[in-house]
Amino acid sequence: MACAAVVVPGLLRSSVGTICTQAASLRLTSGALRHLTLTRVDFFIPGVSVVGGFSICSSPRLLKQERMIELAVKYANHPPAVWIHNQCTLDSEVAVRVGGEFFFDPQPADASRNLVLIAGGVGINPLLSILRHAADLHRDRANKGSGYEVGTIKLFYSAKNTSELLFKQNILDLVNEFPEKIACSLHVTKQTTQISAELQPYITEGRITEKEIRDHISKETLFYICGPPPMTDFFSKQLENSHVPKEHICFEKWW
Repeated sequence: MACAAVVVPGLLRSSVGTICTQAASLRLTSGALRHLTLTRVDFFIPGVSVVGGFSICSSPRLLKQERMIELAVKYANHPPAVWIHNQCTLDSEVAVRVGGEFFFDPQPADASRNLVLIAGGVGINPLLSILRHAADLHRDRANKGSGYEVGTIKLFYSAKNTSELLFKQNILDLVNEFPEKIACSLHVTKQTTQISAELQPYITEGRITEKEIRDHISKETLFYICGPPPMTDFFSKQLENSHVPKEHICFEKWW
């Protein structure tokens, strides 16, 4: 089932293989990591007493093929985030513990499912991982004619403005690659500048509405929600009130 837990017990030693300083996007490499559909990483940094908890934004395929996972860490006064932005360098070593309950990991014989992904702010991270994984499954199906068949995928993503819509180009690239399978609706709530021509077809000013989500309810659809607790609580409750089975609703609150 899509909402099962997979946990790797104990700590794994990893090194930072790539850093993009503007976005603090990290690639961690470790020979001990296995091919798992992961969601979260507990980050144990030498000399930092506070444990960092970050969501994985890469596809499981990156782990399988390159032994890497990607994290995108927003700058904050949280000590692990400060270390990542200000002190982390290539080949810095950290210990990580991976696991979580928020992922999409279908088996080849499972029934086809549509996906609705609902993201708020940096809650896009684990949903991007799911989106990338679904795209990989589409590629496998197209290239091999076998494997799990993903249904349609609709991403609803809300942020204050377009500059805070993380990974927007990655998302649009997938929409353009699979126009009949992947669609997105990008919402901005406090936009003060002109929206670029490239983004305009995908942008809605204002919050994601209950009706938009309700229009996608079906017995074949799984819902994944990640964002601030009030947003997550609102949509999970609305889905339950619309008689969506609880096992079809997965959520993670971004504190």
